[in-house]
Amino acid sequence: MELGKIPNDSLEIKNKNNSYYFIQGVKDCIPTIFGYISLGLACGILSKSCGLTVWEAMGMSAFIYGGSSQFIASSMILSSSPIPSIIFTIFFVNFRHLFMSASVAPYFKENSVLKNFFIGMLLTDETFVVASAEGLRNKKINNLWITGLNITAYINWILATGIGVLIGGFIPDYKALGLDFALTAMFIGLLISSVKGNVKIRKALIIIIVSSIVLIVSAIYVSTSIGVIISAIAGALIGVVIKE
Repeated sequence: MELGKIPNDSLEIKNKNNSYYFIQGVKDCIPTIFGYISLGLACGILSKSCGLTVWEAMGMSAFIYGGSSQFIASSMILSSSPIPSIIFTIFFVNFRHLFMSASVAPYFKENSVLKNFFIGMLLTDETFVVASAEGLRNKKINNLWITGLNITAYINWILATGIGVLIGGFIPDYKALGLDFALTAMFIGLLISSVKGNVKIRKALIIIIVSSIVLIVSAIYVSTSIGVIISAIAGALIGVVIKE
């Protein structure tokens, strides 16, 4: 063997490992895919009611890539809100992604700024949950794994939104089909999969129970929107206080 050359079998093993991590990331995205299909259809149907074409709706999904912000944007377009207000609102709704990206950043210290930019750009609430669970399990997150996870979710969301626009004329009210519950159902599935087989199930259950009680009480005596924020903070505090 010539000096400096890598044997073909070593290259094959490396390529197989690379393919394995990428494909595993795609597989781990399956729970998210089911949720994105329903939610994407709902987003597309709402976009259709705002007068957006298939390409405009898919373009919004490609560039904004945020379910909650796209629902808000579509509603603001429907109410003829000024463009600066829409942009300003979307910016603050998506501002949470800064903190999510910062949370997983320690797993990618060795990456270049450009590579981390693309990883963070495609990170969503749902893929963040899956990636965080992966990091807790393995104490690391493979670059190709999270690439497979992110790209699969990204493409699925864009396609689901486009299909939603196409069928929007036949389904005027997406809530009648329960599509608005898709996000909640998806997070329940992600939660179950992340704590399944985990020794910290008791801790997770305590956090869920406390957060639920705080949400219900806050919704009754304050408001649902504020209750969501208060319950999220309460859950985070409980998670920090309770010992493993």
